[in-house]
Amino acid sequence: MMPLALAAVGEENTVKRIGGNQEVKQHLENLGFVVGGSVTVITSLGGNVIVNVKESRVAISEEMARKIMV
Repeated sequence: MMPLALAAVGEENTVKRIGGNQEVKQHLENLGFVVGGSVTVITSLGGNVIVNVKESRVAISEEMARKIMV
């Protein structure tokens, strides 16, 4: 298990765990990051990560990406 921030670009991963407080978990869930869901890193620029999740592209900060374990 590793943080999404360290995942390889173009590799499909499965979300195993989401850390942080309840507010952070709810925010990430609203964006489509759910345990068991699939997520693919599209690109990583300046610490920010653009991912493909549930047929959508979402940009999240490195801080948020470190809370998502794949």
